[in-house]
Amino acid sequence: MAWHAELSIRYFRDNERTVALDRHEGPLRVLQRLYPEGPRVCHHVLVHPPGGVAGGDELHLSLQLEPGSHALLTTPGATRFYRSLGETALQRVQATLQGDARLEWMPLEAIAHDACRAENRQRFELRDAAQMIGWDLIALGLPAANDPWRRGSFLQHLELPGLWLERGHIEAADTRLLDSPLGWAGRRVLGTLWFASAQPLPAALREALLEAGRALCEGEPRAGVTSPSPRVVVLRMLAERVEPAQRLMQQLWARWREAAWQLPACAPRVWRT
Repeated sequence: MAWHAELSIRYFRDNERTVALDRHEGPLRVLQRLYPEGPRVCHHVLVHPPGGVAGGDELHLSLQLEPGSHALLTTPGATRFYRSLGETALQRVQATLQGDARLEWMPLEAIAHDACRAENRQRFELRDAAQMIGWDLIALGLPAANDPWRRGSFLQHLELPGLWLERGHIEAADTRLLDSPLGWAGRRVLGTLWFASAQPLPAALREALLEAGRALCEGEPRAGVTSPSPRVVVLRMLAERVEPAQRLMQQLWARWREAAWQLPACAPRVWRT
């Protein structure tokens, strides 16, 4: 039986506190609001009790952030896209940020298991003076567990309308892409981290974000930071395992957070368990 689940969350400012109201249908939930760094920033953990996404499953997450709100969302573990008999597994995230809202979108990795047919679509609309930090981490198979990705497909769609669009359709049989030195060079983990602003970034801040990324990427031959727009800075990296990519992205998230928002890193508790 295919799972169809929807979750919508509305964040708004109540005095100094970011408050969240949620509605759900099906097995996609959000845990209790947490405020480990004070009332301004609401931390949320998204959970999908079935534990994975199989062919025919559809997960839809909708986020509305009103002016003055600040939300950080993560997951307690990897999102696993399992083997499909032909149907596509879909995860769709749509967020709208208004006013000076801030969003930190930081789920743990998505794992494409052998023979999956998966689509991971994410769209973040930034209005007015809104800003966000987001990341996406894909692992194709689990080579260390003798579970390589030999069959199937994975579509990654990252969109900030009017700012940036990144879309890739990966076929397991495309060895030219996955194994060529000009492609993934045999690596099976792709990490993307971005800082985005509805308004052009001040030149000094944009350069500070770039320099922070370049400093961390030094010595990493398959990692680099670019600014495809005056409103976006992006880190991309390839790795053989999830853990080193995740560590680098967490380190850069902390530096960007401090540089742009003057907020020290406050890692979600689930990252430490």
